[in-house]
Amino acid sequence: MTVSQDPGERRVTVTGPPRRTRRASGHHRPRTEIDEQTTLGHTYVRSLMRSQLRAGLAALAVLGLLVGPLPLLFAALPDARRLEWAVLGFGLYAPLVLLARWYVRRAERNERDFVRLVEDR
Repeated sequence: MTVSQDPGERRVTVTGPPRRTRRASGHHRPRTEIDEQTTLGHTYVRSLMRSQLRAGLAALAVLGLLVGPLPLLFAALPDARRLEWAVLGFGLYAPLVLLARWYVRRAERNERDFVRLVEDR
């Protein structure tokens, strides 16, 4: 005796891990967007990279304005070896330390703002 099954009556049950579902409201978590490397997540990361680049370029510009004119100054003053060493050794050290502190604080603030943006609330 052969029993024929109608393809319409046949049922298949598939088991597996549940799929992630998106929120119905359309609001996505920024951290999830970054982890899943979506376009929005890419935009978040690029905004951090741009702010860090701006801080770095600003520090580089200040450094260039601070150190760049020194050769012209030294060339204009003949036989000023002691002045050169004093300016390079003492006069330049404090502004470079202040510039470095500013850059580090700015970079940390950019990162802190980014973390606040992508934190789960």
